[in-house]
Amino acid sequence: MSSATSATTRRESRLEQGPTFPVLDTLRAVGALAVVTTHVTFQSGDYVRHGIVGALLSRLDVGVAIFFVLSGFLLSRPYFARAELGEPHPSARRYYWKRLVRIYPVYVVTVVIALVLIGENDFGGSVLGWLRALTLTDVFVTGRMPQGLTQMWSLSVEVTFYLLLPPLMALLLGRRTGLHTRRILPMLGLGALFSCWWVVSLAAEADKVTSGTPLLWLPAHLTWFLVGIALAAAHVLHQSGSTSRALTGLVALAQAPGVCWTMAAGLLLAAATPLGGPILLLAATPTQSLLKHLTYAVVAGLVVLTGLFTASRSRYAQLMSTPWLRHLGHISFSTFCIHLVVLHGVRLVLGHDLFTGDGLRLWVLTVAVSLAGSEVLYRLVERPALRLKGLSTRKDMPRGRAQSAATTSTTR
Repeated sequence: MSSATSATTRRESRLEQGPTFPVLDTLRAVGALAVVTTHVTFQSGDYVRHGIVGALLSRLDVGVAIFFVLSGFLLSRPYFARAELGEPHPSARRYYWKRLVRIYPVYVVTVVIALVLIGENDFGGSVLGWLRALTLTDVFVTGRMPQGLTQMWSLSVEVTFYLLLPPLMALLLGRRTGLHTRRILPMLGLGALFSCWWVVSLAAEADKVTSGTPLLWLPAHLTWFLVGIALAAAHVLHQSGSTSRALTGLVALAQAPGVCWTMAAGLLLAAATPLGGPILLLAATPTQSLLKHLTYAVVAGLVVLTGLFTASRSRYAQLMSTPWLRHLGHISFSTFCIHLVVLHGVRLVLGHDLFTGDGLRLWVLTVAVSLAGSEVLYRLVERPALRLKGLSTRKDMPRGRAQSAATTSTTR
């Protein structure tokens, strides 16, 4: 056996095409809880009642950045792994089908609940209002989201990223076998520069010619996805045996999760100062917007990093991989979807007026009812829909492999 063939064999034995990342399941739950908390504390008015603590609560919208980095990592990694092994890109048809059954059923149920039960969403019988909500296009054609669905701007961003990922990965990887960092890193850098330019200037220009909300479009958040894509490339290179100095340093940082979380907390604290812009719905300066954008990218990257290279037997990995925490991650998408409808109902039952305090009680009730509702959605909607993931897969597989895929499809 030649040395080149031997090296290729060793690389293939180390590189996993479909590894599991148990810690990332729990980090999904962390992101969802952060989003729920920042929305509850906004509606209670606690942003402005507790000094720096209130300001920090306003910055828990960083949970969205965590979701986007996770998506960038998990969805791009199969492309990098297959490229490194000299295999073709994943099937685009299969990929798009999996994304559809993953998010749309729960989303549709949430839209129907919000539009039917929340009185403020009376569209006067307008079919267009329903169509915009059901197709996730509100942010592109109007500056106002329906009540109970205002968080769904981020799902519109996610879906746009889903649609663009296959051509983006084709652009990053080209036609050659293997990962070529001299191609990948500059292109990721250019994408991040474009995203920063959009945040600082281009969104304001686009706002002059559209009735939508350009700061809630993919370009304004692309950097966060690109961080996840960069981490995916790093993970594949590490499993393939790369020993570059930068990669070694990244792995060493990941294996010190306490350091990562401390750095993330420090950066979030800095973002809670005027450097990160106003904490209420006021316009930030371009510099403040850019600093917040980049800070969130680093914070989310550090958080996700803790779930990638940490030894499975470490205390951190064992704690973050406990079944009940991972289950919270499994239901986190339903939690994200339903929590504002729940918050609206909780405030209605309590007779709570906006910005009048009582944040702790609102938070406890909203979290408790959202988790209960999420469990119902997960069992009755998500899991049955996830079983459909294998339909597209089985069309392209031999019979034996198709049966195996059907068995495991609900776990991813």
